[in-house]
Amino acid sequence: MQPLACVALNLLLAYVVYFLARMAYMLDNWSYFHDSLTWEVLQGGLVFDTSAILVTNIPYIVFMLLPLHWKERSWWQTMCKWLFVVVNMLALVANLADAAYFPFTMRRTTTTVFQEFQNESNLGSIVFTELLHHWYFVLLAAAVAFGLWKLYARPFSGISRSSSAGLQQQGRKNHVWRQLSWWRYDLATLLSLAAVAPFVVAGIRGGFTTAVRPITISNANQYVDRPMDAALVLNTPFSLYRTIGKNVFVVPQYFSDPQQMEAIYSPVHRPDEQTEAGDTLAFRPKNVVVLIVESFGREYIGALNSTLEQGCYRGYTPCVDSIIGLSTTFRWSFCNGRKSIDGMPSILSSIPMFVEPFFLTPASMNEVHGIASLLSGEGYHTAFFHGAQRGSMGFMAFARKTGFQDYFGREDFDADGRFGGEADFDGTWAIWDEPFLQYYCAKMSEMPQPFMTAVFTASSHHPYRIPESYSTRYPEEGIIIHKCIRYTDMALGRFFQEASRQPWFNNTIFVLTSDHTNLSDHEFYQTDLGGFCSPIVIYEPGDTLRQPGLMLDKVAQQIDILPTLMGMLNYRKPFFAFGQDLFAAPADSTWAVNYQNGIYQYVRRGHVLQFDGQSPRAVYSLEDSLMQHNLLGTLPLQDTLETELKAIIQQYMERMTQDRLRP
Repeated sequence: MQPLACVALNLLLAYVVYFLARMAYMLDNWSYFHDSLTWEVLQGGLVFDTSAILVTNIPYIVFMLLPLHWKERSWWQTMCKWLFVVVNMLALVANLADAAYFPFTMRRTTTTVFQEFQNESNLGSIVFTELLHHWYFVLLAAAVAFGLWKLYARPFSGISRSSSAGLQQQGRKNHVWRQLSWWRYDLATLLSLAAVAPFVVAGIRGGFTTAVRPITISNANQYVDRPMDAALVLNTPFSLYRTIGKNVFVVPQYFSDPQQMEAIYSPVHRPDEQTEAGDTLAFRPKNVVVLIVESFGREYIGALNSTLEQGCYRGYTPCVDSIIGLSTTFRWSFCNGRKSIDGMPSILSSIPMFVEPFFLTPASMNEVHGIASLLSGEGYHTAFFHGAQRGSMGFMAFARKTGFQDYFGREDFDADGRFGGEADFDGTWAIWDEPFLQYYCAKMSEMPQPFMTAVFTASSHHPYRIPESYSTRYPEEGIIIHKCIRYTDMALGRFFQEASRQPWFNNTIFVLTSDHTNLSDHEFYQTDLGGFCSPIVIYEPGDTLRQPGLMLDKVAQQIDILPTLMGMLNYRKPFFAFGQDLFAAPADSTWAVNYQNGIYQYVRRGHVLQFDGQSPRAVYSLEDSLMQHNLLGTLPLQDTLETELKAIIQQYMERMTQDRLRP
């Protein structure tokens, strides 16, 4: 068999591998994709698989078709076989690993994942745990590896550079191919390589025409109706190599007039300019405590789901429910990203996640402020708490950069001596939530007032374990995370119980939110928008003016936390925040934005607009909870929503690239 025919047959095997990987990806996340497999998805998948297969197999193709005199030798062909099998097995493993990671991110993994976990020392145990949980992927990979090795097409031994007479002496003159002289053989393989090259280039780019740019991750959305389904069209090798060294922030030119854009939307807040004449409200130096609760999605909270399951849903958070009964919440509340590293910038610096996590991009070198730096300027003592080792997830670096004076991690907890120390380590990520939140409360009682602190919990997280002493109290139920939510809820209840005994309690504003959402067993929370539903709870125990247990009919998002707190404290100086003061803004002016698989989602005026950066893709009513009725082109409000979103995007991109994240 000629080398070109062998290359073609073996690349067909690679297509089979990618198809099997896509089916495994879909089946492992069936609750998200149960009605997503359409002809368009398969067609789009073929386009992206072609690009990934050709990019990753370029060395194999070249080695097989280059006219090299040693190419006919057995060891060379064995090397090519190993190269083909190993490369395509790595692609399969990447796809299967990403299938397990999808419920946490709802998108394909990009190269930022290597930065995200570069400081973690526990990845080995996590990978081993996942191998046990996904044992069927191990069997699938083994079966595919065996199949690739056995079905690999290997060319017949060709002609060496001996003379034609020598070939006749070896008895090969009956085979037409082998009767060719060596130079004809070399010419034939060279012509094969030349003929294949344009097809390879076209396949990598996504088409032949000059109008076709090299396809990117966002192109997957042309084959789907839901941004979430773009993950099914894509494959992980493509997502990885297409994001190597790429410029994350590309400034669009929606507005040529900066003043026009500023009039529509500006992230610069100037409270003094909004103060009515004669208004002399003084700054309120109240303590600020921000609780960022790992994976604590809105779905799990009974008090925020009064209509779920015909009003019979009780959730898994009785302690937080009781706090909500004393707090202010919002009818529509969202996180701005799907990862922990998205949550910190959104909550503490009012910077949403567009395209890639903010502090994994070059823009993280910009001058960045946040709640801590603003209040440090008012004489506050500021501290950040996270029960993992210092450096984990890059939290310590970001906390320092945004003005936190102190940082308390696992090492500090161990050295404290008043608690369990190393015995309270969960074995994977961090200190268990219950003891660490007690430590957090104790440390705040040692601080001078006013103080501003934030804590990032860890227990309601993969690998979904709780302390052994609570295993009978919180048994498995529903989905695997529910027992962890119950444990963390108890830990939060104990925290507030202990905090209520402290002298600083009634002089404190508490904000409770999650970094992102997590596993889901309700269809509403598995939609493109539902996957971003996070609680935003504002609790001010010393306030006697605001009605307790009030749910405002407003849209709220994590980036609103900073400006809302500044408003509650009567902070009058200019500051920078992409969000807005939720208490000052009228309901129809509140909005939320997030980004997923190349699509921006903009929530305002009772609707959600999905926009791909060039044109609207869909518009849904917020009352259409399952996002089943696309109102695109039928809603007079659509153009207004699009204009507002364009202003937000261009402001974001311009300021990121120009280092203008300040007033």
